[in-house]
Amino acid sequence: MTPLPEDEIYARIGDEGFARLAAAFYRRIPDDSILGPMYPNQDLVGAERRLRQFLIFRFGGPQAYLEERGHPRLRMRHAPFVVDQAARDRWVELMDLALAEADLPPEAVATLQPFFHHVATFLMNRGSTQPEQ
Repeated sequence: MTPLPEDEIYARIGDEGFARLAAAFYRRIPDDSILGPMYPNQDLVGAERRLRQFLIFRFGGPQAYLEERGHPRLRMRHAPFVVDQAARDRWVELMDLALAEADLPPEAVATLQPFFHHVATFLMNRGSTQPEQ
């Protein structure tokens, strides 16, 4: 299977596909012991909306994210949070589960999944965690 070019994903899955993906991801956050504390409960709806709009913009859709928030500056926006190996790995795990739940076309997943894995690593701002002795 050939992955879709990044700028064609929105045309293939539209607002609805990205809405399903963001909703599937954020449904898992409140009960997660690692990521849950990073997200204020009163802003989960806002966080879901920002992720959805970012992905729509990033993968060929309308640019509402840029119009509202400007350049993504992902590292700067995530700097207040401890993004260590454990947080990165959990984020990837939950996003992989969300990708499966969202039931997107395989050629879209083949593009999105490596992107998510790469960006999660890029956003790490602390060293890897050490196992407890």
